[in-house]
Amino acid sequence: MTTASNLAPEPGERGEDLAAMRRALALAAAVRTRTAPNPWVGCVVAADGQWFEGSTEPPGGPHAEVVALAAAGGRAHGATLYTTLEPCAHQGRTPACTHAILASGVARVVVALVDPDPQVSGRGVRELREHGVEVEVGVGAAEAAGLLAPYLKHRRTGRPWVVLKLAATLDGRIAAPDGTSQWLTGAEARADAQRLRAASEAVLVGAGTVRADDPQLTVRVEPAPGRQPLRVVLGRAPADARVQPALELEGDPEAVLDELGSKGVLQLLVEGGARVAHAFHAAGLVDRYVLYLAPALFGGDDGVPLFAGAGAPTVDQLWRGRLESVTRLGDDLRVELAPGAPDAPGVGEAA
Repeated sequence: MTTASNLAPEPGERGEDLAAMRRALALAAAVRTRTAPNPWVGCVVAADGQWFEGSTEPPGGPHAEVVALAAAGGRAHGATLYTTLEPCAHQGRTPACTHAILASGVARVVVALVDPDPQVSGRGVRELREHGVEVEVGVGAAEAAGLLAPYLKHRRTGRPWVVLKLAATLDGRIAAPDGTSQWLTGAEARADAQRLRAASEAVLVGAGTVRADDPQLTVRVEPAPGRQPLRVVLGRAPADARVQPALELEGDPEAVLDELGSKGVLQLLVEGGARVAHAFHAAGLVDRYVLYLAPALFGGDDGVPLFAGAGAPTVDQLWRGRLESVTRLGDDLRVELAPGAPDAPGVGEAA
């Protein structure tokens, strides 16, 4: 992905740094569904009053820095390069990005985040500095950390970023007493949930949900993602279920996350049912809660609740998080919650 842009930067060098990094972040977000298990990275080369842009290609293709440098050509000599993640300094599927940067003659590199991957982890910054390139780290760091949260967690812990998605009525029910649940929310909320699937490398449900709803767990949005998510069932799914072929796993949620992390899953979308949601929530393994709330009421206590299992025994032990966002989607609300106290610092995820 390459373009040249004459977008006017904000006045002053710092303003230009921020403007260029924001553009690099937008480029990274645009390829979120195409790069895993590699990080989604954006890059801008500022040269001769122009911005030359690049973003990471699917696995096996060039990284963002190489794409942007190719767009800039010989004009990269003496230029400033902005990248949302530290350039790699090792040979992987593709050559090291630091080698391409040094060969281009770029004079200055601005990096949002140091890459926690053990193969990088400061080596890229160090190599550039050792060869006389000025390197600044931290511009746009908070925004980049939010955008890359699944990748960063996976590289630091070996486990995927866990998003728990539930659709419910305003009185907290996800299905009727007879088990029916389609459709609680409207078309806009369902389309947003599809985009959430597209940003996930794996989607997980319990075997009970498969038997009750027979979901496909595929992504059906335009434009289509570069790949379909891995379909994961806790327990055994019928051989003729629409979710097949699926990865069927047994065991506690922590073991499941270890298994999926070893397979390169960066983001896991947990879609239910109530017992599976409770298992991940009770174990403290959810990184983001996404609730789609419909303006509807079952009006009783016999519908299926959001969570099936023991809850907080007293109000003093009530789970409390912080609101990341509340968005209206048609007649429904999308509520995103993060663990932690309401006043705790943190950054949101751009999925």
